[in-house]
Amino acid sequence: MRVTPNSLRSFAAGLLIATTVIGSVYMFGPTEAESTGKAETVKTEKLTEEEMVKQLTSNGFVIHTENEWNKQLAAMNEKQEEEKEDIKERKNDDSVVYRTMLTVSTGMTSIDVGNALENANIIKSGLDFYKEVEKRGLENDLRPGTFEVESGMTTDEIISTIFK
Repeated sequence: MRVTPNSLRSFAAGLLIATTVIGSVYMFGPTEAESTGKAETVKTEKLTEEEMVKQLTSNGFVIHTENEWNKQLAAMNEKQEEEKEDIKERKNDDSVVYRTMLTVSTGMTSIDVGNALENANIIKSGLDFYKEVEKRGLENDLRPGTFEVESGMTTDEIISTIFK
């Protein structure tokens, strides 16, 4: 088959017409599909608010008004704030003694040890601990092993336990 300019123009015109027809049907055609078979027609009815609540609760949903939801959120936030205050009070209470088993592995630094002790509530500041170790020149004398330390120990006791 030989392609001539006229046959090419005719093909392009056919594509243009087909695209225009399909686009028109898409844009201006029906918005919902219609059933062609003898299927049952589905009745859609508008439910009242009470019927919706009853139907949802029977399926396990919990329904709240916006006011009830806001009250619950406020109560939850208040409880969280109280728990935060309790934690702060316990951290400031010297009668609580924290004890941990600190495992020092090869390759750990005194900064890592200080951070681990701070995270375990043994010391208040890992950075201050590191500075004290560095001031004593012991940063390279860290002993690998597992050590039991507690928050009642002094910095000197902790350093003498973990470092050579």
